[in-house]
Amino acid sequence: MGSARSSTYEGFTAEERAAMKEHAQERKAAARRGPQADKAAQAEREVLAKIAEMQDSDRVMAERVHAAVTAAAPALAPRLWYGMPAYALDGKVVCFFQSAAKFKARYATLGFSDRANLDDGTMWAAGFALTEVTPQVAERIAALVKQAVS
Repeated sequence: MGSARSSTYEGFTAEERAAMKEHAQERKAAARRGPQADKAAQAEREVLAKIAEMQDSDRVMAERVHAAVTAAAPALAPRLWYGMPAYALDGKVVCFFQSAAKFKARYATLGFSDRANLDDGTMWAAGFALTEVTPQVAERIAALVKQAVS
């Protein structure tokens, strides 16, 4: 079967390499943390610091996503995942926020892992483009997150 794409492997982009490097640093930091309660508090501080570093609309959306997720599903633990704010259940990421700037995309993304209970027949959405987090969007996020952990 023919392909219009070049068969030459270009390697990872600079953004992908940076995300992998951030993930390695996150794992090292997690290994150095103290007792479980301290780990959770430190992980949330790291998420909030990452959000604070974001620019303009990405930061506003990430703040609103963080508020919606943590209010809707307190069982989810905030943590960094490949340099992105993520929310985990029993140590496994369920959902995450990817800023538009992360990979130079035209929109931010709310993504769900295969751990999320969003199944709907033989096909369902696992990622949602975000250009703004309005109160209605925050309600939809809360509903999706509740379903994801049900």
